[in-house]
Amino acid sequence: MSSILHITAIDIALDARHFFSSISHQPWAMLLDSGHSDHQDAQFDVVVYDPIVTLTTNGDETTIVDNISQTKEISRDNPFDLIDQQLIQCALTDERSDLPFSGGAMGHFSYDLGRTCEKLNSKAERDINLPEMAVGIYQHALVFDLKRERVIVVSRTTVQAHQTHITRVQSLANHQAKRTSGALTTPWRNQLTRQQYSASFDRVQQYLRQGDCYQINLTQRFEANYRGDEYQMYLKLATQNNTPFSAFIRLEQGAILSISPERFIQSRHGRVQAKPIKGTRPRGADPIEDQRLATELANSEKDQSENLMIVDLLRNDIGRCAVPGSVAVPALFEVESFKNVHHLVSTVTAAISPLTSPITLLKGAFPGGSITGAPKIRAMNIIDELEPHRRSIYCGSVGYISADSQMDTNITIRTLLCLNNKVYCWAGGGIIADSQVDQEYQECFDKVASILPILAP
Repeated sequence: MSSILHITAIDIALDARHFFSSISHQPWAMLLDSGHSDHQDAQFDVVVYDPIVTLTTNGDETTIVDNISQTKEISRDNPFDLIDQQLIQCALTDERSDLPFSGGAMGHFSYDLGRTCEKLNSKAERDINLPEMAVGIYQHALVFDLKRERVIVVSRTTVQAHQTHITRVQSLANHQAKRTSGALTTPWRNQLTRQQYSASFDRVQQYLRQGDCYQINLTQRFEANYRGDEYQMYLKLATQNNTPFSAFIRLEQGAILSISPERFIQSRHGRVQAKPIKGTRPRGADPIEDQRLATELANSEKDQSENLMIVDLLRNDIGRCAVPGSVAVPALFEVESFKNVHHLVSTVTAAISPLTSPITLLKGAFPGGSITGAPKIRAMNIIDELEPHRRSIYCGSVGYISADSQMDTNITIRTLLCLNNKVYCWAGGGIIADSQVDQEYQECFDKVASILPILAP
């Protein structure tokens, strides 16, 4: 059967968050949530479910399940390359769409998937049983265009299958399931004491003085027990934060709840954009204090220095696939204000050849330099030495690669993982020679201040 692009606007009286509640319990259901805010990147929400193929990577093996033919195979090929192969094998039409996602690949890429691209140390313990990658291939998507106030069913399939999907969407919208609440059952627990963090910080400073790195991102983990519906927990977080690169992913193992403010890499019809964040201040209690904090961030030489290092790293990573001479930095050290924090954000752009797959671009830059340090590989090896456990989903990415070669991915900061009635959350920051241990330790808590209290028992 031939695959054709179908785009149909439908009339349903639900936004993406409310619609998703009817399918949030289904494995491989995913919501990309742009935050319901006036942020410049908040335009589209995307919902997918029922993938035709799934790819799940554990260690050096990727399990590929074809849900149409009910077959399964295991491959040791690079997971990124396997996505490209499956997009070709699924024979989805590559007809161009103006929508961001119109069928294709969507899922998560854990930080540790970087081990499939570079040779890294393996000292940190892998104590969380989350696949390094879980990606579905979807023929259909539901796109909520917030600016034009329309809801669109888009498919890359047959006319009959498209119409069947529209009917199912309308049925789901009319029969919203009642979900149980979700809540923590214990207080949050720190992974590192102040003394342990200080010891790791001192070791980072030694590496910096020795010239191993210019910057190293040091992270600590929080965890708690919970019960109930993870999606209801996500809604609490999303409502209180409204960040433009948020996401909820339901997997067979558990759920990913991301309220990320940071774009990793976007590719739209040959134009590439990355928006690295380095530099954070909390929002003030009143407008005067809030403006003082934003101005302090904008003028901070330390934060600008951190940010510039990552901009240079991303220019290099993106430049591997870019048209020569096309890499540019149109915005440097801009303060973007979110509901709970101010961030220092820069923008890196480039052009890529039509012959270059977005997956090649993602693979070459993964994981994002804003959460490793520079130089990247040396920083990642130091991270593996100093952080007791692997990062799992934290500092990886959630995103899509559409069948028409459009791509967008976030950096999974401000991201929670729910597995086996435990919820994990991480926070950290880039450390340079001028960093002060007390400030860096406090920054971890500033970054999760918009998360931990909302879900506290």
